[in-house]
Amino acid sequence: MLRTGTVAEKSGANILIEALLAQGVDTVFGYPGGAVLPIYDALFQHPKIRHVLVRHEAGAAHAAEGYARATGKPGVVLVTSGPGATNAVTGIADAFMDSIPMVVLTGQVATNLIGSDAFQEADTVGITRHCTKHNYLVKDPAELGAVVAEAFHIATQGRPGPVVIDIPKNVQVASAEYGRNASNAAKRYVPPSDADFATITQAVELLAKAKAPILYTGGGIINSGPDASEALRELQALCGAPVTSTLMGLGAFPASDPAWLGMLGMHGTYEANMAMNQCDVMLCLGARFDDRVTGRLDAFSPGSTKIHVDIDRSSINKTVRVDLAVVADVGKAIRQMISVWNSRKLKAADLGEWWQRIKGWRSVGSLNYPASTAEIMPQYAIERLYQLTKDRNPIITTEVGQHQMWAAQHFHFDAPNKWLTSGGLGTMGYGLPAAIGAQMGHPQALVIDIAGEASIQMNIQEMGTATQYRLPVKIFILNNEWMGMVRQWQQLTYESRYSNSYSDSLPDFVALAEAYGWKGIRCSDPAKLDKAIAEMLAYDGPVMFDCRVSKEANCFPMIPSGAAHTEMLLHSDEVVGTMDDEAKALV
Repeated sequence: MLRTGTVAEKSGANILIEALLAQGVDTVFGYPGGAVLPIYDALFQHPKIRHVLVRHEAGAAHAAEGYARATGKPGVVLVTSGPGATNAVTGIADAFMDSIPMVVLTGQVATNLIGSDAFQEADTVGITRHCTKHNYLVKDPAELGAVVAEAFHIATQGRPGPVVIDIPKNVQVASAEYGRNASNAAKRYVPPSDADFATITQAVELLAKAKAPILYTGGGIINSGPDASEALRELQALCGAPVTSTLMGLGAFPASDPAWLGMLGMHGTYEANMAMNQCDVMLCLGARFDDRVTGRLDAFSPGSTKIHVDIDRSSINKTVRVDLAVVADVGKAIRQMISVWNSRKLKAADLGEWWQRIKGWRSVGSLNYPASTAEIMPQYAIERLYQLTKDRNPIITTEVGQHQMWAAQHFHFDAPNKWLTSGGLGTMGYGLPAAIGAQMGHPQALVIDIAGEASIQMNIQEMGTATQYRLPVKIFILNNEWMGMVRQWQQLTYESRYSNSYSDSLPDFVALAEAYGWKGIRCSDPAKLDKAIAEMLAYDGPVMFDCRVSKEANCFPMIPSGAAHTEMLLHSDEVVGTMDDEAKALV
């Protein structure tokens, strides 16, 4: 690493803070401890950086994820050694799976104590090796400036992801010269950006000739930035193809557009999954053919020509063999496609018959659910929340489970960076800290965490963080008293043997809200739901809304484990028999 433009000597902790400022960092989520006290002392003297004191290190990591996802800037985490670092690992793994840019600063015992089982020592580099883009153990304070610059470069360039910097305490205390022009990062890590012109041309020609094309979009479009979403809309207008999306890609294409088919996959719409199966050209943009999307691989869209655009070369042909690979930033690749299409003055094929087939699949009404005046159906609760908030352009976070899928199905997004959820890792407890991170990034925005009564308790202590920083986040709990998705699988797969899935001894969420200084609201009557939601929205502060919903509602449509993506269960009465062991292993 190069060191140029040196200045007076500073402690490692001060070098770290200066390096963070040089990267434009304004917010850090963290929790102090013995191995990072020098850094916290340096922070005390640098008020330009806001430190958000969470209540648990997992909350810090998820809050940084929410901040990154909502703002497009990398999230920054600061935690101590040992349990501080290990508590953050789930958030690091979550960011890795969902391609969230994040830099995690962990304290470590002094270099002379490493390997001695010292107090609060853990092999942070070893523990995080599998779930980071890169990690560092810094042994010389003179390297800190360059390491930080390189870490941010790696975290944000190419496929985004988390980078860990492990800093021993003696390195934080020791002094060294610091120069800002101290990084070779741009030469050491150069991910692809622009696509090969010939390959792009071939992709465009296939798309223009297609009689039944589909655009299969993912979170990579959102990661690429707002222009990628705009480019996607322009490409769709040119080619006329229907659009579907993964869970992580919601908002990249407007849900209000007639070309939108809804989410695909295990709990996707019937029309999206059938169109994926019957298409002749599949253009995959920034998605990775996840198992929740494909279902049984040998039955996944067998007759289509598959084009895969992804910045991560390792994601291509990893799960599904494709016919044409485009390794590039997906936003730039789409712009290149538009340019080629326009320069050649191409016209899309007649897609009338294709849209007629899609109209037939839509008529199935796969998202329909039984209405009730006696109890609040969870789908209805989401629909009303959407209708009463859509004009305020809310940011929605979720926990993980049935409520997450209902939110994906019945809350609609017309813009990117408004839907924050844990996709790849499926982390219960993600939603509340992510909402806190999003609210820190957008103080004036309406931020709502759609939660389940089980998931919310995973990181419920972060209510204290929201209180401390006067963050007006709203928690909308779909309370069915069950670990809903677990119960649903037990019903469908294990002959209704409900082993440890009932949430016994639930807290009084309204009283809990009040204990934290929040407003608590409870509603169980469908006729009073709108008024209660309006009360939540009118309150200028944090609110916990305990929405008592139907206890036994299941999330449909659903692709059973081990089935093809066309073998969708639309209603619970279609479920018969018992799944075999092979299918159970895929749940």
